[in-house]
Amino acid sequence: MKRWILGAVPCLILGMILVLAGCAARRHESMAESVAAATAESGTEAAETTQEETVQEEAAQEETRESLMEETEGESMSLETESSSAPSVQTGYEAYTADTPIEEVINDPVFGDYGRLIFPVDDWYYSGDTLGELSLTWYNNIDPDKTVEIANYFHDQAAAGETVFYDIYTDEEKAADPEKEDTGLFFFRGEEGARFAICNAGGGFAYVGAMQDSFPHALELSKRGYNAFALIYRPGAQTACEDLARAISFVFENADELGVDTDCYSLWGGSAGGRMAAWLGSYGPAAFGGDELPRPGAVIMQYTGHTDYTEDDPPTFACVGERDGIASWRTMQSRIDNLRALGIPTEFHHYPGLSHGFGLGTGTVAEGWLDQAVAFWEEQM
Repeated sequence: MKRWILGAVPCLILGMILVLAGCAARRHESMAESVAAATAESGTEAAETTQEETVQEEAAQEETRESLMEETEGESMSLETESSSAPSVQTGYEAYTADTPIEEVINDPVFGDYGRLIFPVDDWYYSGDTLGELSLTWYNNIDPDKTVEIANYFHDQAAAGETVFYDIYTDEEKAADPEKEDTGLFFFRGEEGARFAICNAGGGFAYVGAMQDSFPHALELSKRGYNAFALIYRPGAQTACEDLARAISFVFENADELGVDTDCYSLWGGSAGGRMAAWLGSYGPAAFGGDELPRPGAVIMQYTGHTDYTEDDPPTFACVGERDGIASWRTMQSRIDNLRALGIPTEFHHYPGLSHGFGLGTGTVAEGWLDQAVAFWEEQM
């Protein structure tokens, strides 16, 4: 009997190894399928994208309509930061460069715990070891100089004792839902008492591509005197919109302490972030669990095939590249035409030869679009 058992052991071990290998393979396949399903802007070929976008649009819109039927109680918030005390100024600090390892920025003590949110939490979605090598899934035209500038801006602000990052959920809420740990607002300060904007990066509702799609926009807006926030949100269209609604409520509730004017605020977004801005513009923060607050004075959206709209949509600026294999420029133009037909102020730009995720468009035919978008926002004030 013992010999039989001893002889069977290797077979059992080999069988377990094969089973575990099969499970790992299935998990890998499941992850890939999950990412593909979650990506609201999926596809790599324009011809294939049209059909896929239609299906995804309908599913996303149905999910949004269902969410509007649910009642979500807002909770009071207080102005909280990731750390209770401001970090001290570092001596002997050498500015980040294109050769600075990304991990060095993430783990820099000056940022406390929120350094991990500067880049995608799930590192599967980015590649490159240094700031100059950064590459993000579904994005193009990343400007290494801008990446370095943003990282140094964060460091200089934090080292000077300024609050760079704000929690939007309480400790109790994060304990109840651990996914809310990876949320919050990065603040790019403009002039005291100036209006504010919230910028929302894309990432297919699978991750947040902030370093290309919201940080650069927020930084440039702050240079023009506006107070700008960049939202780090949870994956998923519904949860992302809930986080944006919470962020708007947070800024309104703490406007005096933040030094911002809440009148005619604007929402900005690219790709999935553009959908978020558009949905909150169409239905308002309360529809997604936020407070009963005004809708934005303007929505600025880039490269998204979002088609849903209402008669009460805010003025909308949109831009996209003509070679975008994920978001059709004709789909965007159609939505803008529909808004214009309702008497809603609009502006639309499409750029020849440009593909998806161009961000600020530095060095491309789209360079300067942000100034046009700011002028459009200012026309609504």
